[in-house]
Parts: sequence; C-alpha cells; structure tokens
Amino acid sequence: MFDKLKAYLDSVRARDPAPRSRWEILLYPGVLALGMHRIAHWLFDAKLFFLARFVNHLSRLLTAIDIHPGARIGANFFIDHGFTVIGETAEIGDDVTIYQNVTLGGTNPTNGKGGKRHPTIRDNVIIGSGAQVIGPITVGERARIGANAVVTDDVPEGATMIGMKARSTLVPAEEYLKDFIPYGTPCEDAEGKRIDCFEKLESELGALKAEIAALKAERRMDRRESSEQPFDANRKSGTGKG
Repeated sequence: MFDKLKAYLDSVRARDPAPRSRWEILLYPGVLALGMHRIAHWLFDAKLFFLARFVNHLSRLLTAIDIHPGARIGANFFIDHGFTVIGETAEIGDDVTIYQNVTLGGTNPTNGKGGKRHPTIRDNVIIGSGAQVIGPITVGERARIGANAVVTDDVPEGATMIGMKARSTLVPAEEYLKDFIPYGTPCEDAEGKRIDCFEKLESELGALKAEIAALKAERRMDRRESSEQPFDANRKSGTGKG
C-alpha cells in the first residue's frame, strides 16, 4: 500500500514542478479529495448511500472539489487545484489530469431513468481549467481539452479540443503529440499553425475583395460611358437642324 501511495505521489510530482517533497503533495486538495472519494465510493458500492454522501460532503467542505461517490476513477488521477465537479456516472481512466473549475457534467434524461449521463474519460487525458465536458460522451486516450472549452460530442483519440463549442485544432495527433501539456492547452505549434492559416486566409480574402471592388468600379465606368454616347449624338443632330 505504501509503495502504491509513493508511486501516486511521484506521478503527481511529474506533472507539477511546485512541490518540494512528497509530504507537501499530501496536502494538495486534489489528493485529499481523491483519497476521500475512494472511501466514499467503497461505501457507495456497499449501498451505504448516506455515509457515502456524508464523506462526499465533508470532502467538498475541505477541498472545494465535488466528486460524486458513484464516479469511477482509475489510477494516478490528479486534480490540480480545486472547484471541480465530477458527476455520478462519470468514468475516468488512468493518469488523467484535471485543472481547476472543470465540470464533468451530466445530461437530463428524457425517459425519467438515470442511466449513463456523464462523460467517460480515457487514459492520459488532460483537461484544462474551466472546461465543461457534458453528457455521456467519450474522450479518447491522450486527448487534450483546452481551457474553457465546452465539449458535448465524442473526442477522438489524441485530439486537442478548443473553443465554445469545442472544435478540433485540425492538427494530426501524430504530428503534435507530447507526453504532457500543462493545462491541456497548446501555447505554440498547433495554435500557431491555426493562426498563420487564418491570417493567410484573411489576407487572401482582403485581396479578393479589393479586386472585386476594382472590377465593379470599372464596370460602372463602362456603363456610364455607354449611356452618355447616345445622348451626345442626339444633341449634335438637333443642333445641326437648327
């Protein structure tokens, strides 16, 4: 048991350079919330629902992290900072990292039954701060959910999702895949490629607009000249008769 705890604390330290020792990591709210969730989940599986809820509420009071006792969480799960909500039917794989203010939320079933309402998060996923992952969707292995993204559809394996509603960065995962991206939000490479692409498109669009405007102006001049020619002829013929 001590070896498992040591391995877990080392996995947290590998993702967070701030702690100076394993003892310091034990004070992290995410670590405490996970430990108390293990107890609450055991009580939940034993159908001791009131006690499970009591441990859940105590954990939320101490850590500002709300993990429903029914949620299933794998090994080496790390919540960096607090104010995170994880729903009852959420399933989380191994080596998943979640930052602050994340919601793994559920949908309201229309058939009146509970069922699977919350996301399934596969192994090695990183979810950035403020992200909202909603509904019985699946986030594939090694996917990255950017800060403040809203995700309501399945996420492919290795994809990086950004925006509201989240969209793929369109950069192939095999070209942009790192072992760990802090906050699940790329600050260069993939985003840089998107920005360069948009700037190029905007430049080309501006050139096309200028070309269209020039063509319209030339066309107006041609129409004006053609409309003035018959008028001048009539005027000259009238002057000759006088």
